[in-house]
Amino acid sequence: MAHIYLSSPHMSAEGYEQEYVKEAFDTNWIAPLGKNVNEFEKELASYVGAEDAAALSAGTAAIHLALKAVGVKEGDVVFCQDLTFSATANPIVYEKAVPVFIDSDRETWNMSPEALERAFETYPKVKAVMPVHLYGLPANMERIMDICRRHGVPVIEDAAESLGSYYHGKHTGTFGDYGVFSFNGNKIITTSGGGMLVCNLEEEQAKERISKVRFWATQARESARHYEHKEIGYNYRMSNIVAGIGRGQLKVLEQRVEQKRKIFAYYKEHLGDLKGVSFMPLHEGERANCWLSVILIEPDGPVRPLDVMIALEKGDIESRPVWKPMHLQPVFAGYDYVDNGAVGSDLFRRGVCLPSDTKLTEEDLERICGIIRGLWK
Repeated sequence: MAHIYLSSPHMSAEGYEQEYVKEAFDTNWIAPLGKNVNEFEKELASYVGAEDAAALSAGTAAIHLALKAVGVKEGDVVFCQDLTFSATANPIVYEKAVPVFIDSDRETWNMSPEALERAFETYPKVKAVMPVHLYGLPANMERIMDICRRHGVPVIEDAAESLGSYYHGKHTGTFGDYGVFSFNGNKIITTSGGGMLVCNLEEEQAKERISKVRFWATQARESARHYEHKEIGYNYRMSNIVAGIGRGQLKVLEQRVEQKRKIFAYYKEHLGDLKGVSFMPLHEGERANCWLSVILIEPDGPVRPLDVMIALEKGDIESRPVWKPMHLQPVFAGYDYVDNGAVGSDLFRRGVCLPSDTKLTEEDLERICGIIRGLWK
């Protein structure tokens, strides 16, 4: 039987990506500039409803430059969601700033507004707040934005996993000052590697900020005949080839969201009766893209999360635990953490990310569910 991936690249059946890549070759624009880069920025910004966007080499690069854009410097405090991938937090340390990790709530699995309020009591001078839309599940942006506006602190949304998700009629990544998307190989659409930073400020200000981001991303070269540099820059720009793949992928994004949600619904229907099993939370008035489908297993039940992962592995099927919270990571030992009943730690201990590849067939899903159900017999 064929190996089943957790989430792998899925090119369009129509070959849209190849058309744009061929155009780049035909015009010899094999560079971090060109029509595909410019158009991908416009098309992504239009899709999510952002004022402007910068195509970059990775979602991590987008977070890094968003932090610079809001003025984060050495010693500044940045509130960061605790339950996330390390790429959310790493750029804070790049700038020698200080991450303070905020626990999740059970309603969204994302940054707890209650814990955020308490964090502001301890750290009244904060430079930025970074919520995450984990696995495509929208954070409680209404409350998070209300808290941050009262404190006058900019918000950077890590929407790396949530392209195509909606919260209260708006795309995730468009509530804060900045939003970050990832096109890594396992994301809902991919460019093999890449990211996008969108700005949601007023039009003129957004264009000014994104222009500055593009400047930093191309080694901060000044406008001069010779190579002049007054600031430290980075090699963070997306290539014209990669952007061509992204343009083609964007055409099938809605199909991918629909398929991801169908996969989640299938698991819920076929595993929902198992003792001690529950599912990641979806809410009315929202559309989660269900990038990964996640189950929780009660700790006192007959089957452990590790049992599920080992059984699937024996069947040549990928799965993995929920992200290990940042405050438990050795690299971030010593940084502060604002607790909300250790929700993130509990989700890490009990969670299993099930295969969510949009190429899965019904036969694949039957095979996955059959192996899991077999553990409960």
